[in-house]
Amino acid sequence: MSAQLDQLTAQAANDPDSLETKEWLDALEAVIEFEGTDRAHYLLERLVDLARRRGAQMPFSSNTAYVNTIPAHLEEHCPGNLEYEERLRSWMRWNAMAMVVKANRADGDLGGHLSSFASLANVLGIGFNHFWKAPSENHGGDLLYIQGHSSPGVYARAFLEGRLTEEQLLNFRREVDGKGLSSYPHPKLMPGFWQFPTVSMGLGPLMAIYQARFLKYLHARSIADTEARKVWVFCGDGEMDEPESMGAIGMAAREKLDNLVMVVNCNLQRLDGPVRGNGKIIQELEADFRGAGWNVVKVIWGPGWDALLAKDKDGILQRVMMETVDGEYQNYKAKDGAYVRKHFFGKHPELLKMVANMTDDDIWRLTRGGHDPHKIYAAFKNAQENKGSPTVLLVKTVKGFGMGKSGEARNTAHQTKKLDDEAIREMRDRFAIPIPDDKLAEIPFFKPSDDAPEIKYLHERRAALGGYLPSRREQADEKLAVPALETFKAVLEPTAAGREISTTQAYVRVITALLKDKEIGQRIVPILVDESRTFGMEGLFRQIGIFNQQGQLYEPVDKDQVMYYREDKAGQILQEGINEAGGMCSWIAAATSYSSNNRVMIPFYTFYSMFGMQRVGDLVWLAGDIRARGFLMGGTAGRTTLNGEGLQHEDGHSHVIAATVPNCIPYDPTYGHEVAVIIQDGLKRMVEKQEDVFYYITIMNENYEQPGLKPGTEEGILKGMYLLKEGDQNAAHRVQLMGSGTILRESEFAAELLKNDWNVAADVWSCPSLTLLARDGQDADRWNLTHPLEAPRLPYVTQLLKDTQGPIVATTDYMRMFAEQIRAYIPNGRTYKVLGTDGFGRSDSRVKLREFFEVNRYYITVAALKSLAEEGKIPASVVQDAIAKYGIDPNKPNPVTQ
Repeated sequence: MSAQLDQLTAQAANDPDSLETKEWLDALEAVIEFEGTDRAHYLLERLVDLARRRGAQMPFSSNTAYVNTIPAHLEEHCPGNLEYEERLRSWMRWNAMAMVVKANRADGDLGGHLSSFASLANVLGIGFNHFWKAPSENHGGDLLYIQGHSSPGVYARAFLEGRLTEEQLLNFRREVDGKGLSSYPHPKLMPGFWQFPTVSMGLGPLMAIYQARFLKYLHARSIADTEARKVWVFCGDGEMDEPESMGAIGMAAREKLDNLVMVVNCNLQRLDGPVRGNGKIIQELEADFRGAGWNVVKVIWGPGWDALLAKDKDGILQRVMMETVDGEYQNYKAKDGAYVRKHFFGKHPELLKMVANMTDDDIWRLTRGGHDPHKIYAAFKNAQENKGSPTVLLVKTVKGFGMGKSGEARNTAHQTKKLDDEAIREMRDRFAIPIPDDKLAEIPFFKPSDDAPEIKYLHERRAALGGYLPSRREQADEKLAVPALETFKAVLEPTAAGREISTTQAYVRVITALLKDKEIGQRIVPILVDESRTFGMEGLFRQIGIFNQQGQLYEPVDKDQVMYYREDKAGQILQEGINEAGGMCSWIAAATSYSSNNRVMIPFYTFYSMFGMQRVGDLVWLAGDIRARGFLMGGTAGRTTLNGEGLQHEDGHSHVIAATVPNCIPYDPTYGHEVAVIIQDGLKRMVEKQEDVFYYITIMNENYEQPGLKPGTEEGILKGMYLLKEGDQNAAHRVQLMGSGTILRESEFAAELLKNDWNVAADVWSCPSLTLLARDGQDADRWNLTHPLEAPRLPYVTQLLKDTQGPIVATTDYMRMFAEQIRAYIPNGRTYKVLGTDGFGRSDSRVKLREFFEVNRYYITVAALKSLAEEGKIPASVVQDAIAKYGIDPNKPNPVTQ
């Protein structure tokens, strides 16, 4: 007997008044029987409260017994035709297996996963057949975040529904020719099918929480009726170790997201082995979620255990269930009934007596709750009807259920994608798949005729729920017009003499104008992560309010101020606190509202650029996959712009990260008029044309005079480069200076130095998007490669520079790699020098930082002169003279290494 059982037995033996104990327990039993569990719960809470107030030490536990939360007598049974549903699940299991195994017999490197769907088949089947509604006239549709590794089973279902063809299944993970199916849920690759990407793991739970809150936001603001809709998210128990999986569960409870259901597939295994071999992952997760305020429903044991638990008058079975660790449970399902009898029931002689009349096969058929349709249905029903809190279903399953010795409950199950002939035969027999022996080697898909009763039933169930899922809307039905560029007149005109503003201030003026627009003003979603005052956006608090479902239950301390902190039930701002990942998930929910809700929303998520692209880079990549549309605004951008904050705050690489996402449109504007032109173009592309792109725009907090928009330069701004200032035509020599962000102004100052000190003319080019210039060049290269008989195309940057004179110097507040993107498209024979801010940031003034990183006006001037010297236009001594004149230390350490 274990130490835990010894302790419990000793406690019973040491009871000083067992008769009194029995009276209390009998009284509680009577309350439960005649007045219900709610009354019993109330009385117990009152008793515990009284004991604590009288000084008793009441140990806290957020765990319940290791049994099903819903007792057998309270289960609501599944109303469906379970015979048909079982056959349909079996066919789906077979087709999912056939799809993956056939793919890997043809090409052993394609991979694929069988075991996750094998464990989830019953759970998904109950949802698809009885709960999940598709969009219809009366319902906006439920939103499904499907566990990524279970995608083969979802494809297998769609195949039986006639939504996917056999050719598509044969091209599983073969997408290049446009006929295949993506490995995981990828809306980018299957835009009409998958609603949401759910890998990398951990991102699904995090996104789902903020998606559920966004549905509440839309409803509170009367933009869409989302009252009846649910967000369902499926994840694995191993996945719950990802910080993102658990990071927002407190917010979900605080916001009372009763439209959210998280289903954790507790098959006790991750890729390498058990999730908690020495512990109990279900109990651990129960404590976490119950402690956070969730409605927790455990589905642990199948119906065969109900009778045994009913016999367990002394609680011995429950104690053994509790003390048995997950590593043991995994082992039981990898062995047989005799092993379970000896190693589980053999832990106590009373348990052996309890199963004495059961055969080893009977014991083996004691299933886990996640494989019983009634247990799952009851749990889903509880989740659907629960009010006031989010629900998590902790569903115990067997990894690789039905895969036999090839993978069932084994450490190798996750990676198993090739089954031998014997394993395939066993699976055929176990699930009664009507395929003859002489066809088994072909592993054929099985699909009965359309008039088969099971197939008719499959279609009837989905018709009753409004249509097929998963299914994704690619365009919103509504058409919205965006304001003309002239709407942003305040930032298009030059600032008055002596008046200075930053691009952040220009952005705030743009968004303020948008909020006033009658057509799209209500669709703007400002998203902030506790930095509103940093960006000068606190004026929006009072103007449009901060969304809070409870409204404002207190009088704000700054109520006497013009820009006081105002929360409102219909507030327009999403204020996420110090939480970049949450801000990004809210942005994704809004940026995909056109698809999820048939409502075009326009999110502007404003953040410290260092804490945006770098911190949530995985979610930014996912935004590309999910075809997000919106604006990411990277504030205080650049390595030398945010003076005083230091290494962890200064961004010199966000644009390098942004360049890796193909449908991200990145800009690093210098002037307010550029910001306005870019945002207005983004609105036209994403709202009017409904293009699947999103914008990353960096903005700075450095104030300077604004030159205003020069008519005719709009195209160059959007393409990424235009001539800002032309140098003196009569100078002896000429150079081309390129730049973006605040460092472009250093190039402008360098042009003055070159003219006044060295009689060198400089043309100054504003380059709001070096990345778009690079992409344009790559596109031209590809065209020229594949069309050798056609007239070659010239990249845009080449067209602009080909008729200019002199070497070219590009300087930015980012790593040299940023401007190096376009080197291949500089006209042949031209010198191209790049200055950038490689290395760690540090705290100092902007002047000192730009000197340290060697991107100030003096270094730009020296670089231009050095380039002229290398071309033989001027003596090298001139460069030395400039170094001395500007006080540059030639022996200064390289900032990259400092």
